Amino acid sequence: MKNKLSTNTLLSLTAMMVSVLTLVIFIYQTSLMRKQNYLSILPYVQFAERNHPNSKIYELSLKNHGVGPAILESVQMIYHGKVENLTSYNNELLSYLKQKRPALDSLANYTYATLDPGIALPANEVYTFLKVEGSEKDCKLIANTIESLLQDGLEYKLIYKSIQDERWQIKSNSPTNSPEKLH
Repeated sequence: MKNKLSTNTLLSLTAMMVSVLTLVIFIYQTSLMRKQNYLSILPYVQFAERNHPNSKIYELSLKNHGVGPAILESVQMIYHGKVENLTSYNNELLSYLKQKRPALDSLANYTYATLDPGIALPANEVYTFLKVEGSEKDCKLIANTIESLLQDGLEYKLIYKSIQDERWQIKSNSPTNSPEKLH
């Protein structure tokens, strides 16, 4: 007796092999898409200072020049070796600065925003967290005070992450002024 495969059996086996091959290709393609998605999300955050005494504007901002949102995790201020989280100052840079230099209490023409953990900074957007405008005196006061604090050793460190939980930090004393990836 010869053991021949019937046409139906042969078709069934062929269909199963095509299905398995399709599943392998689908898994591989999904893996490639995941890698591409991972590589296409790269937030690139930098601090920006805008000081225009003639226009009576002084502004501190965060800019995301990258691709994908940056999610703020923490801001630390380091002054004379003491590390403080900005959360101790309700995530307000101005409150921290006023504690270090009480002369800033005389500022009258300013707006500010908090640097709360969890704030998402979309790609190609600017988040202004301190703006003094309309008064040349106030602009000079804030600019000179911040410059004095920086010369006196004030440093900052901001940690942010992507939506895929990759983490970076930017530091005031970084030689490249570029974000450093954290592992």
